[in-house]
Amino acid sequence: MADLDWLIARPVAHRGLHDQKNVIENTPSAFAAAIAERYGIECDLQISADGEAMVYHDDALGRLTEGHGRLDATTAAELKRVAFKATRDRMITLGELCDLVAGRTTLVIELKSRFRGDRRLVSRAASVLSGYRGPAAVMSFDPAPIADLRAIAPKLPRGMVAEKQGWGARSRPSRRCSRRARNSSPTRCATCRRFGPRSHAASCACRCSPGPCAARMTSARPRAMPTR
Repeated sequence: MADLDWLIARPVAHRGLHDQKNVIENTPSAFAAAIAERYGIECDLQISADGEAMVYHDDALGRLTEGHGRLDATTAAELKRVAFKATRDRMITLGELCDLVAGRTTLVIELKSRFRGDRRLVSRAASVLSGYRGPAAVMSFDPAPIADLRAIAPKLPRGMVAEKQGWGARSRPSRRCSRRARNSSPTRCATCRRFGPRSHAASCACRCSPGPCAARMTSARPRAMPTR
């Protein structure tokens, strides 16, 4: 972690360089466009039903793709056959992304989480990146996988993602969040058991908070922050 200048040496294209019309986020075309413009690449990972790290932001199909269903209930082979609505691209794995980038630019990889203590994604990401020789860093809103990453891949740069509290509608507790907060107990959430009930980043998914959205993390820094 001593020298991380490479992490900020170039602008980073969020989910690749895309326009959501002809080039869709988190696709090979978006990543190729970022490389062509000499940008770094930020991308998202979700876990598939069979434990593969898939490059995709949402936890379910439908917003950008044909079909429907949760990614963690669908195998990698099935996900790779799903068509995007506006491109011929298909969903790729982290390993395929590493092959595509081949060390030509920085990878900043976000591990998506439902804050349930599922360690499959961090384990698979660490395994794939252990054989990658290009510049790469991993981040998450969830502190649990970052702590796991420190244990299983201590040399891999890692960091937390945080948001500044008070961003309009996102900062207001929803009825669903309020109901979860009232009806939950501190034993339901692996992250809260491990790090405390206020350890989550900005999220209404915390079922252990003493009040609506009480688990929101406050920070003036919007993106990845290296941890020791």
